[in-house]
Amino acid sequence: MGTRHRHLVKLAVTCAIILAGCARLKQCAYEGVSRDEWQQPQKVVAALKIQPGSSIADLGSGGGYFTFRLADAVGPAGKVYAVDVDPDMVGLIAKTAKEKSADNVEPLLAKPNDSLLPKSAIDLIFTSNTYHHIDNRVIYFGTLRQALRPGGRVAIIDFDRRAWIEGLLRHYTPSEFIKREMEQAGYELEQSFDFLDRQTFVVFRPKT
Repeated sequence: MGTRHRHLVKLAVTCAIILAGCARLKQCAYEGVSRDEWQQPQKVVAALKIQPGSSIADLGSGGGYFTFRLADAVGPAGKVYAVDVDPDMVGLIAKTAKEKSADNVEPLLAKPNDSLLPKSAIDLIFTSNTYHHIDNRVIYFGTLRQALRPGGRVAIIDFDRRAWIEGLLRHYTPSEFIKREMEQAGYELEQSFDFLDRQTFVVFRPKT
């Protein structure tokens, strides 16, 4: 299947979601077509060097594409908060977590302007393909600092200018925007990765 054809299929699935509003269809749209090929989830999780027992917030968790991979990384002694503003997706993750006996996954229905994460409880805030959906990002991520433990990090993956279909839909954020906004929110760049071919992958820490 060619790249253009995959994108057309993804667009068709997205249109079906608008008409259907089903949680499983929404999950398909969030995950996209052949996502494992371009998202490289195993490499992403490995790059983060997650310690067993860590507490992670999967911000904009959607259908749980990264949630359960992160839950495997933290192990039974850790915890992953699956944070989303869509009740359908939060319900779907709760159902999947029960089916998988993933007791270290805690679904969390957030508000658009408040993650509702507990204070000083999170080692890593992870967000993939969600940054461009967030309003007032400087204020939002500035407030999120309260949820981080000392030494905590924020990892952001988002589509950039190389993603043509997401660009047409305005579902992307130029990498320089992310870096500037996160600096304004009180963070400093710790690390960046370049192995994703149409996404920015950057990690920040609160400024000392």
